[in-house]
Amino acid sequence: MNNKVAIDWSSIDTVLLDMDGTLLDLHFDNHFWREHLPKRYAEKHSIALDQAKRQLYPRFKAQEGTMNWYCVDYWSQNLGVDIVLLKAEVAHLIAVHPHVIGFLKFLRKKKKRSVLVTNAHHKSLALKMKHTSLGQHLDAIICAHDLGIPKENNAFWTKFNKIEPFNPRTTLLIDDNLQVLHSASHHGIEYLIAIAKPDSRSHAIETEKFLAIDHLGHLST
Repeated sequence: MNNKVAIDWSSIDTVLLDMDGTLLDLHFDNHFWREHLPKRYAEKHSIALDQAKRQLYPRFKAQEGTMNWYCVDYWSQNLGVDIVLLKAEVAHLIAVHPHVIGFLKFLRKKKKRSVLVTNAHHKSLALKMKHTSLGQHLDAIICAHDLGIPKENNAFWTKFNKIEPFNPRTTLLIDDNLQVLHSASHHGIEYLIAIAKPDSRSHAIETEKFLAIDHLGHLST
């Protein structure tokens, strides 16, 4: 992993930024899906926490990489719980990664277009924007649910380009999801950087062929 990355900012016009794990600490989401939701599900069905996890984890796994996985309404309906309400119970864990605000201010000073591109459901997005100051530092926020297809799908970027025109050759994408980085690479996005430690309380992830940084401050110094 590189601690500092030299970027030729004169070659970049647009910076596409993931939200969960890139701008925000993924600990909130990991804790919610691995611990808090199973706990509340166990209470609802009067079963042990371990039993709840054994029931839920395979269901989560089966939907990874699909719009269902990111859809609050899908899980609320299928699990019989209010996902938004349960997320609000642990909203104090929503946190912006270190150096993010400084990096976004850096992009604005450099006159680069900064666009948040997230798979998160609108209701999750609204909750996180409410608890952070990110919105005011971004030029646009695009939700994959408006396109009906997740970022992991190669076709996403073609649809995305129609509502947010960008030149792949002068675009930088920063994301912690390797499937997303691969799909962006397939689309021809020139500059791709992975976040090596999306969850501050977990180990660094394997980033395969992608250049990795541990925080966004390494791109603006």
